[in-house]
Amino acid sequence: MIKISNLEKIYRTEDVETVALNKVSFDVKEGEFVAIMGPSGCGKSTLLNILGLLDDPDGGSFVFAGQEVAHYNERKRAGLRKQHIGFVFQSFNLIDELTVYENVELPLLYLKVGADERKKRVEEVLEKMQIMHRKNHFPQQLSGGQQQRVAVARAVVNRPRLILADEPTGNLDSINGNEVMQMLTELNDAGTTVIMVTHSEHDARYSHRIVRMLDGQVVLENVMI
Repeated sequence: MIKISNLEKIYRTEDVETVALNKVSFDVKEGEFVAIMGPSGCGKSTLLNILGLLDDPDGGSFVFAGQEVAHYNERKRAGLRKQHIGFVFQSFNLIDELTVYENVELPLLYLKVGADERKKRVEEVLEKMQIMHRKNHFPQQLSGGQQQRVAVARAVVNRPRLILADEPTGNLDSINGNEVMQMLTELNDAGTTVIMVTHSEHDARYSHRIVRMLDGQVVLENVMI
């Protein structure tokens, strides 16, 4: 599904040049669950932003679903994002003014999915995430674990091929964190590719493979048994 080769990202100011990614190369197969680990500032989040088509690299190749996308413009990147990628963030990123139902429905509105199909998909995913009973509540009325359930529901409602998770349990206690990891595992078991950035060795053990980064480079890959 993903093949990156010699990927580079450099941030420049008038006085400083920071190499965030230094010729990074690795592949992710369809249906894999990959954890990306490393210390703060090693390039994990930069890599995730590029994999999620939120940013473009300064050099190298990025093939996504058979297409070379390294130098796509924002319009083309946005089209692929909407169709194929779901995001789960540490801070949930829910819209406070919208209900649970409306937050989950939002990606389908962007895709111009019809009203009947939207209702069917939103209710289906809310049931799956066991949050249907909170569909008319607002994010501030939910616990952290419930908010992350809503965030996962929003990420998968458009049935993406790829889920990108950035520290998905970072704001949760161990019980709610384990529930979120179990949800990601179930999505992966159903065929969705998952790439997760994490500092947690515990969470990383849910993956098939751990990619370890240091100073903008991949330094080690561990296949989980």
